[in-house]
Amino acid sequence: MEKRKLGHSDLLVSVIGLGCMSLGTDEKKAQQIIEVALDSGINYFDTADLYDAGNNEKIIGQALKHVRSDVIIATKVGNRWKEDHSGWYWDPSKTYIKEAVKQSLKRLGTDYIDLYQLHGGTIEDRIEETIEAFEELKDEGVIRYYGISSIRPNVIKSYAEKSNMVSVMMQYSLLDRRPEEQAISILQEHGISVVARGPLAKGLLSERFMNKISEKGYLDYSSEELRVLLPNIKEQFAQNRSMNALSLQFVLANPTVASCVAGASSVPQLQENIRAISEPPLSHEEMELLKQLTKSNGYSEHRI
Repeated sequence: MEKRKLGHSDLLVSVIGLGCMSLGTDEKKAQQIIEVALDSGINYFDTADLYDAGNNEKIIGQALKHVRSDVIIATKVGNRWKEDHSGWYWDPSKTYIKEAVKQSLKRLGTDYIDLYQLHGGTIEDRIEETIEAFEELKDEGVIRYYGISSIRPNVIKSYAEKSNMVSVMMQYSLLDRRPEEQAISILQEHGISVVARGPLAKGLLSERFMNKISEKGYLDYSSEELRVLLPNIKEQFAQNRSMNALSLQFVLANPTVASCVAGASSVPQLQENIRAISEPPLSHEEMELLKQLTKSNGYSEHRI
């Protein structure tokens, strides 16, 4: 499987990563999915301390223990569970980050994290303090590199200018092309990679798209628009491409994207995505047609 350099780091990540949030709490089932991922050449696994109140990290750590030196484990911090676990609140403070990383390391069963990501962020945060925490953890050898998970251009710009982050995880797909307007150009300028989440738009860009359309629509697409658009895309490319392939290859065609992180709750679902990224890249004509069919939307808030 193709691997791409993550920003200015020395990490080479598989072009499709496994988003582990959807693995669930069945350890045996999760292990089966992870083994298929490993056998297919996937080396990038993304989790967070928030998922299943840390249990996801435990499952991932155990499942990858036998190949730890061969894989890249990414996890996240910033959403702090309340004492009674009735919910969580935002805490990007240096004190919390340096305490939370110890717990993540323990759950993952490792002495280092390859990519430690801030799980959100606002422009009102004490950004310099957060960066200081990540830099100290890097100096201590606890983390190898750090990044953020954000869709806010003003936050992304601030971190790009002030930090040594190597990546930004952001939602990006054929149905959510907002990063193309501001965020991606900022990252290109600073040599920072995009890790794309939601490339299949909650299944709307998979072969099962008709079953995934809700009355709420998706972002600025109404349900009526989706019922016209998605079958049209399918029809235009039916002879040569699956919906999964169109969707993943569209995102990967952007040179700033290092990896598409797609979740999988079953082995067949993962295998479908692996087949999709095994197809040839989209041609210029295919890319242009997809851009014409979809909206080049932008963020209404958190602009620069």
